[in-house]
Amino acid sequence: MTNVAFVALACGLIIGLGAVGACIGIGMMGGKYLEASARQPELMNALQTKMFLLAGLIDAAFLIGVGIAMLFAFANPFQ
Repeated sequence: MTNVAFVALACGLIIGLGAVGACIGIGMMGGKYLEASARQPELMNALQTKMFLLAGLIDAAFLIGVGIAMLFAFANPFQ
């Protein structure tokens, strides 16, 4: 295999594993939010604000991984 093939494989792994991790994290967080808001409905607004903030941070971490993968794909520093 050539270096280009390894870079393509690495980009696929970075994006794929990042997406899986982000989806699992947001799913777990959403489930815990529903449990917490069912137990204490008066805290629903405060919990919702924190949930959306954390969802944005989890998505940002995934998008940083996508950016790094695109850097390797289009401006390959290993050539």
